[in-house]
Order: sequence, then structure tokens, then C-alpha cells
Amino acid sequence: MTASQKNSEKAPAAAAAPGFEQSLARLGVTAESLPRHVAIIMDGNGRWARAQGKPRIFGHEQGAANVRQIVTECAALRLDMLTLYAFSTENWLRSRSEVDFLMDLLLRFLAAERQTMMQNNVRFMPLGRREGLDKRVLEEVDRTQRDTAGNTGLTLALAINYGARAEITDAVRAIAEKVQRGELRPGDIEPETISAHLYTAGHPDPDLLIRTAAEMRISNFLLWQISYAELYVTDVCWPQFSVEELHKALRAYAHRTRKFGDVPAPGK
Repeated sequence: MTASQKNSEKAPAAAAAPGFEQSLARLGVTAESLPRHVAIIMDGNGRWARAQGKPRIFGHEQGAANVRQIVTECAALRLDMLTLYAFSTENWLRSRSEVDFLMDLLLRFLAAERQTMMQNNVRFMPLGRREGLDKRVLEEVDRTQRDTAGNTGLTLALAINYGARAEITDAVRAIAEKVQRGELRPGDIEPETISAHLYTAGHPDPDLLIRTAAEMRISNFLLWQISYAELYVTDVCWPQFSVEELHKALRAYAHRTRKFGDVPAPGK
């Protein structure tokens, strides 16, 4: 059995959280058919804003506001983890005014949503490089992580200043340093070794990757971790990605057969 298969096995059912039965009934699938880890590339904020005759920053504001209902629903459904692609290493190439706005929006989001995370038993976890981020952003990130550390429900991973190639590079460097110090032999390096040095170490790989706004690309997101993830692309832009749209993705996932390179048994 591969590491990806192990990561995708369902954990033992936990005690039902408030809203679990209602959300599951509305979704119309069994708890066992839900993914443990959902990752979302939140795309289309600017495109949606332009369609409304608004500036791009309006789309970013509405996109940030939309995060709350999706996180709350994933927590109610008792998923293990939700990873959201908030700001990539490539996003620094955008105009200074847009980058500054996005950083300010992140500050406001973290400050405003900490209480919501606490109410929904959500644990916050940042993914990405700290270098390059403003001190104020890092302080809010650290405070949110610290304040929610004792929560035991959904893990909300926010990818900030994140790039999968940078993540893999950082992992390879850390492994190379261990080899150089004599703590690890090159012949002992396995896929699990690399997984253990990624930002997501200790967490399950995504079972389902959702991309909004109909873009058919991965955009340097969790390249190692999504090797066996099911892909779901919708033409709905992120500000309009509602709970019902999330349910559509989860229903599609529930009706797929995951083979992990194997041949399913007859009737599966």
C-alpha cells in the first residue's frame, strides 16, 4: 500500500459536531464517502469583479468573505483538513497596489475570523515561506495559529507565499543537510522521507482538489501531495462558490472509484 493510499483512508468516525447530521442529510452522501482533505484553488476573483463592473480588489474582498461559509461547512461535515490557496509565490509579480491590498486583506481576514475558527473548533495552519512576508502579517498568522492550536476539529491550512516547487526545494535542502551531517544515508531516502519534510508533514494528502473559474491547470499547488487526488473543476468563480457548489464537488467525489493505479474488483 502506498503512502498516498494510507493518507486517503478514512479515520475512525468522531463524535458528531453540531450541524453534522443536518449538513450530511442536505449533502445526500454517507460520511464514509467524504474526503478527509479538500484543497481548493480559489480562482476568478478579478474576473468576477470585472463582470460586475467593479475593480479587481472588490472581487478579492468578496472572495475573502466567501471563505467563512466554506470553512464552516467543512467543519460541520467533520472533514479533517481544508487547504486554501490564498497567495502564491508568483503573486508577488502583480502590481504593488494589488499585493499591498491582498496583504491588508489577509490581516483583516485573520483578525476577523479567529473567533469563527474558535466557535467551529477549527485549527489554523499556515503553509508557505515566511521570508518576504510583512512583520504584521506574520504576527497575525502566528497569533491565529497559537490561539487555535488547542482546537481538535477541521485543520484550515492557508497557503500564503506558497509555491509547490519552493516547498519541494526546501524539503530537498533539509534532507541534503541531514545527509551531509551523516544523519541519513542517500539509499534510505524514500517517498515517505520527502513527505515528512514538506510543509504538510503529518497531515493527510488531499483526496479532492477543487479549482474554480474553469481554469485547467494546477498553478504550482501541492504538486507532491495531489499525486492521487481527484480533480474537480467548476466554471463558478470563487466569490460565487457557495455551500451548494461545494456539495456538488463532494457528491461528484463520492461517486468516483479511486484506484490508485490498481484495477478495481468486478462490480466496483
